[in-house]
Amino acid sequence: MRQIQFREALREALSEEMRRDPRVFLMGEEVAEYNGAYKVSQGMLDEFGPERVIDTPIAELGFAGIGVGAAANGLIPIIEFMTFNFSLVAIDQVINSAAKLYSMSGGQYSCPIVFRGPTGNAGMLSSQHSQNFENWFANTPGLKVVIPSNPYDAKGLLKSAIRDPDPVIFMESELMYGDKGEVPEEEYLLEIGKANIVRPGKHVTLVSFGKMMKIAYTAADELAKEGIEAEVIDLRSVRPIDYDTLVASVKKTNRMVVIEEAWPLASISGELAYIVQRRAFDYLDAPVIRITCADVPLPYAPTLIEASLPNVARVVKAVKEVTYAKV
Repeated sequence: MRQIQFREALREALSEEMRRDPRVFLMGEEVAEYNGAYKVSQGMLDEFGPERVIDTPIAELGFAGIGVGAAANGLIPIIEFMTFNFSLVAIDQVINSAAKLYSMSGGQYSCPIVFRGPTGNAGMLSSQHSQNFENWFANTPGLKVVIPSNPYDAKGLLKSAIRDPDPVIFMESELMYGDKGEVPEEEYLLEIGKANIVRPGKHVTLVSFGKMMKIAYTAADELAKEGIEAEVIDLRSVRPIDYDTLVASVKKTNRMVVIEEAWPLASISGELAYIVQRRAFDYLDAPVIRITCADVPLPYAPTLIEASLPNVARVVKAVKEVTYAKV
């Protein structure tokens, strides 16, 4: 099977859906003439023209609102935020308009719109450009929140997001756009809300999503050298969450460690810990441990970034704690 980059997988999903349905269009900062800030939309202006690949001013609230209005009137907008840090400028349109339109209209209007772009830390970008807001959006009824971890998932999930009748938050990572992975040439879609057990195991359940899956994979490899078999689960989406797959795994392994890049308070990992103690308490042989970002604005210095973010050593230590191995 061929290998393509994460950005190429996204581009294929966008292009295929735009060819399939003339109602689909892409709008955002630098998506057209510049071929995308991260070259996701490279070449799309030439194929689809300026009416369907639309450059915008630096005005997220404005073009997010245009997208919501277009969706309410029968189009299918894909709104690209150059980074989800900038989505805060548009959050009123996302939460008070897109997410509530179906409910407040009594089902008379749907809002088939995708808000997508990079999220989280991408190096020395400091506090205002390194944040994770997936738990903010996941807190909102009416939204779906998808966070792929590899090119295969990125393409299949984005195609499903574009076809979804509800608004979807689709979060990527600037640090993953160049990652390569196997992607079929034939069309496929992935179900939103279905987690993926990417590595079976029997001693502990490791749960994560997005680029933190890299930490999970590496930690599982390190643990395997010491005879600890971790079952690794990629959530793929954090609204909806595939609780059944998670609980079934914990009932088998009796332990869980969650890896999440966001801050600890009111986090996705806190929700997962609650669900496991609620639905699998009698199966737990150790408390759930969460590995999150430090509860501080992310620093600029590389050494402090390393100290703040989840890493393999922290995950390995946590697994040894819950399995009562030598720490």
